[in-house]
Amino acid sequence: MMLCITRWTFINISMPRKALWVFLSLLFYSSAPAETVLEDLHLDFMERTGEEIKRINSVTGPTSDFSKPEQFETNSAGAATVRAQMDREAFSQPSKNVSFEDELDFLVGNGLFRKVWVSSPASTLASDGLGPLFNARSCRRCHIKDGRGHVPKSGEDNAISMILKVSLPGEVDERNNRIPGFIPTLPEPNYGQQMQDFSLPGIQAEHRLSITYEDEEVVLSDGEIAYLRHPTYNSENLGYGPLHLKAMFSPRVAQQMIGLGLLEAIPASDIIANSDPLDNNGDGISGRPNIVWSKEFDQPMLGRFGHKASVPTIKEQTAQAFAMDIGISSALFPSPWGDCTENQPACRKTMHGDGDERFFEIDEVGMDLVTFYSRNLGVPARRNVDDPTVLKGKRIFYQTGCNQCHTPKFVTHRLNNQDEQSFQLIWPYTDLLLHDMGEGLADNRPEVTASGREWRTPPLWGIGLTELVSGHTQFLHDGRARNLLEAILWHGGEAEQQREMIISMPKSDRDALLKFLESL
Repeated sequence: MMLCITRWTFINISMPRKALWVFLSLLFYSSAPAETVLEDLHLDFMERTGEEIKRINSVTGPTSDFSKPEQFETNSAGAATVRAQMDREAFSQPSKNVSFEDELDFLVGNGLFRKVWVSSPASTLASDGLGPLFNARSCRRCHIKDGRGHVPKSGEDNAISMILKVSLPGEVDERNNRIPGFIPTLPEPNYGQQMQDFSLPGIQAEHRLSITYEDEEVVLSDGEIAYLRHPTYNSENLGYGPLHLKAMFSPRVAQQMIGLGLLEAIPASDIIANSDPLDNNGDGISGRPNIVWSKEFDQPMLGRFGHKASVPTIKEQTAQAFAMDIGISSALFPSPWGDCTENQPACRKTMHGDGDERFFEIDEVGMDLVTFYSRNLGVPARRNVDDPTVLKGKRIFYQTGCNQCHTPKFVTHRLNNQDEQSFQLIWPYTDLLLHDMGEGLADNRPEVTASGREWRTPPLWGIGLTELVSGHTQFLHDGRARNLLEAILWHGGEAEQQREMIISMPKSDRDALLKFLESL
């Protein structure tokens, strides 16, 4: 049996955009709810003084001088910036300011990140519990060299480093009703929240993902031609019967891992200050936060991680990946069978790795070590910041308004127990907000408060090293863009104006913009 998934067959259940945000503005940006959202519960930080706020606003304001690099621009991650190592290990270094003592925790966390899990029972008790359904046997097999995943190659039997999320329209309940604008969804009754293409012996895998593409020609100025490939996703060999007629799908490629701890340390108030959900300034950009329910803190928080900013903390993102991608239970996701549904009884009855005095398949110590590793993967230094063509491309980046979503600079919280992330001027080139990217990129599958047309602005730091680390230049949430130019040309919705400006500008300007991006 085969399910053909295309951008035209998704179901869109989101509210009209303006109506949703009138509702959110009235409810969520009143004083009481805002205090809940703006409380960075995952951090132990000191409040900023008035003088610090003035200094921060001055240093993070947009530049108007493109004749030379800005001060500290080379250090993308502040004092945590690492040397731009020009090989496949460029994204696998610890932050430069990790202490000698903590570097041991980083190395142990790296070992757990790379560890290949096995099925239960096994003689290696600390490594069993895989599956029964899974997408990969280790974190590293999706986040290859801590970089981006890739789409399945022609002839591959699996989609390692690419997953297919699935859900149904749901109903508001007592918990999610406390998040204004929440768009309820339910797991698919036979396949859960994610389609797994691997399984243990004796257990049927859920599907096999394949992709076909159809090219679209885009005519650019000065006679240049670009081609965009439109994907059609095929879910073949369904192991547990047909999918629900209302099932909604979203393909996702694993994201790069660098700088996550610094993104987590940006004050929520600074992120939300950049939101403009009703486009009050009339610039066509209406970014907004995704407010999500935190399993870790049992209350609404600002979403920061994932393609739709649906997870609030690195620890929760890590635990969710263990559960959904590898089938490993933890305190936050305690089900030992991972994403197996009630309609997969053999999967649920399979022996798991939570016995012999182990409450979960990865304990809190292990989870903390993997979280520390993920939090402290260093961001490489910028290259060629003073190159005249790079400076020209930077000017074009600002003039076209790309910096309105890809916000260049932030200053992190002053933290009491995380020196590596404390009070750093960082250059991630993201606002961590949701933006309507148009019909072309829509998956029409909502996620918490994100609609089916919205995506989180991805950080751009390190993007110029993607080919070196990952062996490819596939971008966007599903890897459809084969290079940076194609990624830009897929922009629509709020970024439609910027896309048209880039199409019509002289080729020399377009090339300079790409060279600037490659320097990040």
